[in-house]
Amino acid sequence: MKLRMRLALTTLAVAIPIVLVMTRVHNAVEVNARKAVLSEYALAFMLAGGRERCEASPETWSLEPPSHDRGPPPRRGGPPLSAFGPKREPPPDWSGERPPPPPLSERPGPPPERTRGLRLFAYDAELSARNPAAPPLDETLVEPLRRGEELASRSIGHGPQGPSEVLVRMPWGSGPCAFVLVQRQEPPDPGLLKGLVPPPNVWLLPTLIALAGVLLSVGPVVRRLRQLTGEVRTFVRSAYQGPITQRGNDEISELARAFDEAGREVHAQMDLKEKREQTLRSFLENTTHDVMIPLTVLQGYLAEMQQRAARVEPVDVSVVTAASQEAHYMAALIHNLGAAARLEAGEPAVQRAQVDLNALVERCMSRHRPIARQLGVALECAVPESPVRVEGDVTLIEQAVSNVVYNAVRYNARDGHVAVVLERTRGEAFRLRVLDDGPGIPENELSRIVERRVRGDAARTRGVHGHGLGLNIAWKVAVLHGWSLELGRSEYGGLQVDFLGELAPHSAQGGEREASGTA
Repeated sequence: MKLRMRLALTTLAVAIPIVLVMTRVHNAVEVNARKAVLSEYALAFMLAGGRERCEASPETWSLEPPSHDRGPPPRRGGPPLSAFGPKREPPPDWSGERPPPPPLSERPGPPPERTRGLRLFAYDAELSARNPAAPPLDETLVEPLRRGEELASRSIGHGPQGPSEVLVRMPWGSGPCAFVLVQRQEPPDPGLLKGLVPPPNVWLLPTLIALAGVLLSVGPVVRRLRQLTGEVRTFVRSAYQGPITQRGNDEISELARAFDEAGREVHAQMDLKEKREQTLRSFLENTTHDVMIPLTVLQGYLAEMQQRAARVEPVDVSVVTAASQEAHYMAALIHNLGAAARLEAGEPAVQRAQVDLNALVERCMSRHRPIARQLGVALECAVPESPVRVEGDVTLIEQAVSNVVYNAVRYNARDGHVAVVLERTRGEAFRLRVLDDGPGIPENELSRIVERRVRGDAARTRGVHGHGLGLNIAWKVAVLHGWSLELGRSEYGGLQVDFLGELAPHSAQGGEREASGTA
């Protein structure tokens, strides 16, 4: 639903109660005014001679409404109703003690037309009528007067147009005419809303004022909302660049600021996504290049071996060794790409469990010993007798250790040495060292060597290619498990890489028992 339609319905919902309240107030005022007119009419009539005539013949006294087509009403125990006109003469039996009341045309309140169609009946102090034609009094009229009130009224119809009755206590309060009943009867109005809706001069002005107030207060809101809508659309078309200019301290300004903050956040997320996509594209391009190099070399070696086999010539051992090295490198690269993808996914991709580092080191040795023998590098390891267990992802930890061992073997010189040492340290911790006696890395490059796509200058001289993922993955795996990765110069002149971390609870208790048994 549009805001304008909602506001129109709201205005209508506000106007209807106003009209109903004004109708109720108008009806109440009309009823009170009629009560006052009827009671004053009865009192004036009785003071102007009606009391004497009523007390003279209470069995027949009453006042019927005048007939408009026959002139003045007939005398029925009292003067005609026209005696209260502008030319009314005082009755002959007026005592002269107080002047008669003014004619109804000169009295304040409703016009004299409201006194037409009236009937008067007299009742004694016991609220009994001596005139058989007098109607019986309703209980709603009797009870208030018995409680001492001066008058009581009853409305028979709906609204101010219905017939009414007013029972008035006379000042003398005794005799056959102590109370006077005034009945007013009018034919029902054919209009459906007559009496239910007050005249326009009662409700039209307040309704117009309320409508104008709603329009004046809502108009600026609608205008600002349209302006905000246009700015938001422009903001979206401009890829969330540029501010939204709504200012102030109201709800619309808060909405504008919320849109502005949301747009800035979306813009930041879009920039971050673009950077990630650019990084991914660069990574794929570089990785494709790194994969194609060993694949091309491997294809060359296999083609050479195929040609030798076709000529029934012996295959050169060096060619087989080189092909094996390239295949080993491609396998390491593929494993590193899988590990890098899991590390990019973060914690949800990590599956933690107890890992036996003794068995893990043995698997890494078995994987790299063939390539180490081909390169003429001695690969040795030393582990404790009892298993050293840690909490972590076995695949990522094994890939991290394998990367460090692979780098130490690949970039070492022939007849070189690589050692892997696993040991417990104080404070329920472990240390896994991989050290070699190769060319090493300069001190000024150690702080950058764990960055992706970074290799030391000396490392570049040890091979024709390298993907630069090995130490970066090892460092990320250590950080992910809460460990530390330290790089430094080994005691044999090469590079030393240390994994330092805490043991699993059961492994720490087993180490303590082993230490106590040895002592």
